[in-house]
Amino acid sequence: MDNPVTHREHEEFRRLMESENERLKEENDRQNHRIAVLEGSIQEIKKLTASTERLAANMENMLKVQEQQGQRLAQIESRDGEKWRKAMAYIGTAILGAVLAIVFAKIGL
Repeated sequence: MDNPVTHREHEEFRRLMESENERLKEENDRQNHRIAVLEGSIQEIKKLTASTERLAANMENMLKVQEQQGQRLAQIESRDGEKWRKAMAYIGTAILGAVLAIVFAKIGL
């Protein structure tokens, strides 16, 4: 050792290292806080993703139910229409039969 370190240089170096260590500790604390915030955000995003998936599944089920209800409604509407058409056909046939009966009665048949 050609050049020994004096006590003053050693103390200055020690203070410098302590301040650097303190700065690094503060930086680590800030980064740890940022990481904790990011982890919380990730958890919220995971929850949101799961909720969105459940919502999509529910909407698919609702669509299927709505399609089934639409088919049932069409069937019910067509059934009432068919009944109406049958009733009108019977009434028309009865009127036509009555008119023909009157005509044949006038003719004498």
